[in-house]
This record gives sequence, structure tokens and C-alpha cells, in this order.
Amino acid sequence: MTEATRPGSVVTLTPNPSIDHTVEITALERGEVQRTSTALVEAGGKGVNVARVLAKHGHRTTAILPAGADAQRMIALLEPQMVTTVPVPITGSIRTNIAVVEQDGTTTKLNEPGATLSPVELAALLNAVEEYLGPRPSWLVAAGSLPGGVPDDFYARVAALAVAARVPVAIDTSGPALAAAIDAGATVIKPNLEELEEILGRELTTVGDVVEAGRDLRAKGTKELLVSMGGHGALLITEQGSWWAGGPPLVPRSTVGAGDCTLSGYIHATGTPDQRLATAVAWGRAACLQPGSTVPGPEDTRACADAVRVVADPDPLQAVKDVAP
Repeated sequence: MTEATRPGSVVTLTPNPSIDHTVEITALERGEVQRTSTALVEAGGKGVNVARVLAKHGHRTTAILPAGADAQRMIALLEPQMVTTVPVPITGSIRTNIAVVEQDGTTTKLNEPGATLSPVELAALLNAVEEYLGPRPSWLVAAGSLPGGVPDDFYARVAALAVAARVPVAIDTSGPALAAAIDAGATVIKPNLEELEEILGRELTTVGDVVEAGRDLRAKGTKELLVSMGGHGALLITEQGSWWAGGPPLVPRSTVGAGDCTLSGYIHATGTPDQRLATAVAWGRAACLQPGSTVPGPEDTRACADAVRVVADPDPLQAVKDVAP
């Protein structure tokens, strides 16, 4: 791959990174001692996962994250994956997350809250983002939960920095942080169905409900809405229209990071909105077939691409739970 053909550079921001421990077992039995068949340790957090999978597909990726004395461990985990790590010093430590994956794909996650950031540390994190926006990367991806000490409008402030620098920005978070970011002019936001329902305060039972919600959010400033719906595929709402994409049922090996890979596929893809959505869904499906939080490579995503079907202007009366290829 030459510099002329290499995909664009991507900067990611993960305000609450993690060290992810994933173990695989036959079936979880509460209160019992169980032996694991596989154990994996990866650098984690939504933005970090995006950086990892995009690097695997040839992008130059830079991961900005807060880190204390454990910064070198994060660097050591990401360096072999061709991710440049920019640790912003904090007094706290990176959290440890544990995922228990059963043989049928059921995943139980135990996520620590993470370090609390001081106002000075928060300002340093935003300053690092502004610095790395200077060279005009192809995308800024800001993703994940907010640690203690970080206000709900944090992602809105990040989006404003990207808009000012004329860099496309994707936001993937939930709750009040997502609600605050919606009118900040993000290029794309990627909630899952439950997160979208949470910020709207109502249940979305049909495809039409989701599309209408997407159009409402676009009217507030968000340009594109990518809604992941687990085994029911994904919906994309843009200025040009709406599309659904999905594939036949599969038995996941692990769902950890699948949504992050879906967003990454959308960012990586070129072409029309439906083509980008198809790529996003193929990457998400490929992630489900990997162990733990392992991210799929080009061969993995290509193997899943043929199974993806895209429908333009999907039936608005169809129940979301019944959407199928």
C-alpha cells in the first residue's frame, strides 16, 4: 500500500479508556468456580476500538486518551496494532473491564467506572484534541462513556472544535452526553436502538418510528444518523433518504466492540450512503465472529460483505423486531 492509496488518517478520543479482559466459557453459572477456555487482554474503550480496527484496514490512526502511571501499558498494547497513542496525564488509573462470553454468544460485561478527571485534566484533554485537529485528519471519532468530573456537554464541545477545524466528526455515546451533542453539528452520531429510545424518552417499535426520530435529530443539527439494532441490522438516515441493511442470523462468538466496528466501517467506506451502510453492517457482523474484543481485518470483513442486503426507504410500518433480510 502506497501513501497515495492509503486510507485517510483518523484521530479518536476516548475519555474513559479501559484494559479489557475477555474470557470464554461454556455457560455462566453464578456462584460456581468455572474454568475458561480462552483469555484475551486488549486496549479498550469505544474510541480505542475504532482506532484499532481502522489501523488494521490501513488507516493512520491516533488515539487520544487520559492515562496515569499505566500509560505505558496502553502504549504497549496499541503499538503492535499500528495505533499511535497520545496519553494525556492524569492522577487516576485506566479502568479494567471484564467480559464473560458464553458458548452461545451471550456476553456479560463488568465495567469499572474509570478515573475522575479534574478541571485541569479535562482542559488538557480538549487541548490535545484541538492540537491533533490542526493537521486536518479525515475524521475525528469521539466515543464512549464519560468518566467522573466530565460534564454532559463534553462531546458537544468536542464536536464544536471539529466543526471549527472543518474536520468530519462522529459521536458514539449515550444518555445525557449524547443528548447534549445532537445539536452541535456532528457529521454522524451512532446510537443503538436502546440509546436512541433513552434520549427521546419513548419506545421506537417500528422502522418508521426510528426514521422519524432520525429526521427530528437531523433537524437539530446532526447531519447523519446511524442506528445499530443488533441482530436486526442497522438504519441510516441522511439528507438523501433512509436505508436499512442487515444479513441472515448468525451465532456470535462475541459482541464486544461490534458497534464500534460498525461505525468504523461506515467511516472507512466510500461511495453512496447505501454502500457505506452495507460496509458498516459487514464490519459489525465480522466483529461478532471474532474472539473477545479482537477486531476484524480486511479478509474477515470481505467474507461478510456478500451476506449483507440493503433496502432503500424501508417499510415504515414494519416492527423493528421483525426486520430481516
